[in-house]
Amino acid sequence: MKATQTLHDLGQSLWLDNITRDLLNNGTLQRYINELSVTGLTSNPTIFDHAIKNSAAYDAGIRECQHRGKSGEELFFNLALEDLVRAADLFRPIYEKTNGVDGWVSLEVSPRLAYDAVTTIAAAKDLYQRAGRPNLFIKIPGTKEGLPAIEEAIFAGIPINVTLLFSRDHYVAAADAFMRGIERRIDAGLNPQVGSVASVFISRWDAAVVGKVPAALNNQLGIAVAGDIYKAYHEILSSARWQRAFNSGARAQRLLWASTGTKDPKASDILYIKALASPFTVNTMPEGTLKAFGDHGEVGAAMAADGGDYQKTLAQFSQAGVNVNQLAAQLQDEGAKSFVKSWNELMQVLASKSEALKKAA
Repeated sequence: MKATQTLHDLGQSLWLDNITRDLLNNGTLQRYINELSVTGLTSNPTIFDHAIKNSAAYDAGIRECQHRGKSGEELFFNLALEDLVRAADLFRPIYEKTNGVDGWVSLEVSPRLAYDAVTTIAAAKDLYQRAGRPNLFIKIPGTKEGLPAIEEAIFAGIPINVTLLFSRDHYVAAADAFMRGIERRIDAGLNPQVGSVASVFISRWDAAVVGKVPAALNNQLGIAVAGDIYKAYHEILSSARWQRAFNSGARAQRLLWASTGTKDPKASDILYIKALASPFTVNTMPEGTLKAFGDHGEVGAAMAADGGDYQKTLAQFSQAGVNVNQLAAQLQDEGAKSFVKSWNELMQVLASKSEALKKAA
């Protein structure tokens, strides 16, 4: 049995953190579903930037949008929705079989809106309606300004992937925003079953402290932070507040491990996949990491519900001069800026490709 199937049987969903039109056209995504137990997919501006820049598969779609007078962000969302609707349809049987627990794809609102709650809500509603698929998450950053948008979107019945979470405090705030939206639906007599995941970024922690802590602590901070968050996850799920919502028909917001590709070339290429094996969570993997885990992965013991010995590890980092709360804020801010940078580069790629296709016509 492949390690991917073993991990799936443990209760963790394996999602692909990538999408390209080539993956859809050549049947590779379907093969990952069939052979590597992939049950969902995530995307972000960087992924689409690379996909459109490095493939001619989007040229026909760009030409068609040009004829309809579309450019910039409008052009991009047309292309992205075409891909994600096709992917959602591939995962639809899983979504139906699991009654909406699994089988999701994700599309992010413009990263330029990370600090604009009102416009984020409007964009989320528009994209979800245009997709016309129940198994599409709209990604909204879990920034301070994004939290009200998350609550409002959940209240509006829009499934949300809360992204750019790094710490326990970030996760708890996102979970609270989700629950406020659900409780408002219950009070209003609406169906409280609205899907959501909370995406916690892992590997960026270790990349941020490399060379700044003793070598013995390399590649341990992200996993320790994950243990802290996993404990909070179990505490929240078992709380009286959430139990009341469950009794009213609500579904839990699942915890998702993101940024799980190993950035240290000296470390195992499946480091975070093996360490973060945990039931009732999602691990969204870069394509290379997914294939590596399918090839030579192994599944050990599942994460302890109490997070294991994360406190000891975090104390060691504190002694080494790492302020986890300050670093979490820095990483979230850098992440938001990174997505804006990729978004701007994506807009430039679309503009240059559009111009080249016009000249070639």
